[in-house]
Amino acid sequence: MSKLARMVAAWLVVASLLLGAAASASRRLAPMVFVALLGTLLAPGCAPERPPRPPSGEVIVAAGDIADCRREGDEATARLVGRINGTVLTLGDAAYPEGTAEDFEECYEPTWGRFKGHTKPVPGNHEYDTRGAEGYFDYFGKAAGDPDEGYYSYNLGKWHIVALNSNCEEVPGGCEASSPQGRWLEADLAANEDKSCTLAYMHHPRFSSGEKHGNTHYVKPLWEALYEAGADVVLSGHEHNYERFAPQNSGGREDPEGGIRQFVVGTGGGKGTYPILDPIANSEVHNDDTYGVLKLSLHPKRYEWEFVPVEGESFTDSGTAQCH
Repeated sequence: MSKLARMVAAWLVVASLLLGAAASASRRLAPMVFVALLGTLLAPGCAPERPPRPPSGEVIVAAGDIADCRREGDEATARLVGRINGTVLTLGDAAYPEGTAEDFEECYEPTWGRFKGHTKPVPGNHEYDTRGAEGYFDYFGKAAGDPDEGYYSYNLGKWHIVALNSNCEEVPGGCEASSPQGRWLEADLAANEDKSCTLAYMHHPRFSSGEKHGNTHYVKPLWEALYEAGADVVLSGHEHNYERFAPQNSGGREDPEGGIRQFVVGTGGGKGTYPILDPIANSEVHNDDTYGVLKLSLHPKRYEWEFVPVEGESFTDSGTAQCH
């Protein structure tokens, strides 16, 4: 049974019990029972949420590794997304376990699916557990780009935003500089060099202190192209934890003036969290036990970040930085 079906079933049980009580109550008590019914259905966690507002301004809310019908973490993070009026970036592995059409409809749709109209996704490795990531591309449609590519770009105000496909074995030519994606990226960045700031996002992190996966070496050519073009921020998921790095180049050398600041935000609520035991070089902040989302406010020459934890958790991280 899907999450939505379970919620509706619970409402029907409560309504049946209370309406039965109303039928047996006196005319004087009936209004009181009706009020009780209404209050129950509108209680926190029971009432249907309002339709999401379309994004206004240059605000991004992002996380990866999101929906799993066997867990409720995505329900908690979806409530956060609903409170932030921004463009939603899903950083891969949106629907577990295999990114099938059923996984998207039954697990993702009832929670983060509410924001589909202003979501800009990238695919993760679990999407490709279904041949050609068919479930992912069918669900998101044109918003996911060409199914043979899975990468695309767009602008938000003064920012240029690049969505990349880091599933290099699934992309024609891989992720090398000479690959179709590599050549496209270089040309796209050159065509948008007038933008004051650049943000890219992909599922696999170039750098990670996570014990489960760690660094992803095969996305280095994509990072090199971004670094040479002066990109400011890269977002990733894959590791189910949160980590913020100091600006650095594609080889992991700290570069305060021209480096890329990377955020790992695999905290969308799916499949539990992964430990961080020994932070690697340039890791500034990390947490491995809190679900949440990253909110980015994009200004013409700077950005602000804030990690927003789910209800009941206290970990957060925030700051501001200038674009190159």
